[in-house]
Amino acid sequence: MAKVGVIGAGSWGTALALVLHENKHQVILWSNEPEHVAELQKTKANPRFLPGVELPESLLYTNSLAECAAGADFLVMAVPSHAVYPVARQLRETDTVAAETVLISVAKGFDTQTYQRMSEVLAAAFPSNPVAVFSGPSHAEEVSRRIPTAIVAAAADEKVMRAVQELFSTPCLRVYTNSDVIGVELGGSLKNILALASGICYGMGCGDNTEAALITRGLKEIVRLGCAMGARAETFYGLSGLGDLVVTCGSQHSRNRQAGVLLGQGQKLDEVLPQVGMVVEGVNATKIAHELAARYDVDMPLTECIYQVLYDELPIKEVSARLMLRNQKPE
Repeated sequence: MAKVGVIGAGSWGTALALVLHENKHQVILWSNEPEHVAELQKTKANPRFLPGVELPESLLYTNSLAECAAGADFLVMAVPSHAVYPVARQLRETDTVAAETVLISVAKGFDTQTYQRMSEVLAAAFPSNPVAVFSGPSHAEEVSRRIPTAIVAAAADEKVMRAVQELFSTPCLRVYTNSDVIGVELGGSLKNILALASGICYGMGCGDNTEAALITRGLKEIVRLGCAMGARAETFYGLSGLGDLVVTCGSQHSRNRQAGVLLGQGQKLDEVLPQVGMVVEGVNATKIAHELAARYDVDMPLTECIYQVLYDELPIKEVSARLMLRNQKPE
């Protein structure tokens, strides 16, 4: 049995805490809001993020990062991507993270200031600690209800990969390993852009043909940028690439797709985000991918179009023509 601290009591952090608890580990779940911790302790439920899911009596909760980290064999960083850097800095200041503690990133995105991947942010904050990534097509709502799911554990060190694989594996959660940390992280981050695009298409009244084109051509963009950044192309055709792309573009659970539908119906971004109610990672990812595409000289027309919708106020009615009437070319 391992001691595991889960930092972030949103939907994904809570779902993973349930998986770890099922595996008989000692789990403590951290929230930055004392009122939220009190609610979790009292009600044994997290209706704000996982409505209808009962939490076990023996699951522990805390508002203290020091308490969450003290003596932990593994720390799961489950806060949104924009919060990973400040929370990691606060965690480091507690001076309670042992050198052998494995840090596991489960957020999908980039640091908004440095454009670093999440594992890079954690490695910079804790240079002596092993760091792993846990990513793939895995909606928290389904994982928390033990619906069969497959996901990827990635790390540079094979022993760390195997340890994370064993930590999370259950009869309902199959964990594969992959040493391509860059590819696994980029697949999980960049697919959110295409989920926004998919939602926009449906909001505009497009259909399955459009989504099929979007997924296949969008995946091509992700592969181009990923390979330019040092990833392996084959990673993007696996669970953390194509798998995550398919589930996020097509699922009712996808907040990125939900946001895209509202955008496609003509609403503005500042109107959309409050309606979704949770972090829409694709918004920041679009801006960062736009910058990375320029930095690595990679052509990403779909990403560029979504960037223009979000940040340059490109009218929704012009999106289709902007993409469909580009210069003709071979596939």
